[in-house]
Amino acid sequence: MDMIVTFPGGLKVDADYKGFTVKTDQPEGAGGENTAPSPFDLFFHSIGTCAAFYVLSFCRERDIPTDNIRVILTTERDSETRMVTKINIDIQLPSDFPQKYGNAVKASADKCTIKKLILKPPAFNITATIE
Repeated sequence: MDMIVTFPGGLKVDADYKGFTVKTDQPEGAGGENTAPSPFDLFFHSIGTCAAFYVLSFCRERDIPTDNIRVILTTERDSETRMVTKINIDIQLPSDFPQKYGNAVKASADKCTIKKLILKPPAFNITATIE
């Protein structure tokens, strides 16, 4: 299935894929209207929710409640280039979380397929077609 990306106005860019529309915009300081996350922010949303999905799956398989579990993603940047140099994922577990699963729940988050893709990136092929 193809992703179709369109330009609804201003600096907004929408992506239609598998029946869902993901809307993006740029911050006001960058000339956008800040009506939706930027594509770069969505990239981090994807990593955080991917890691959290694996934590959720791990807990569900063991009937461990997830109500008080939080996955916190933070980034570190190079002060000169402003490029992200590190992504930190902190799985915050409640005091009643079974201690025997502490390392295993970390390992489950490490299975994130987006993280794996970043570590072994695909080749890109960009074309321009005039219709």
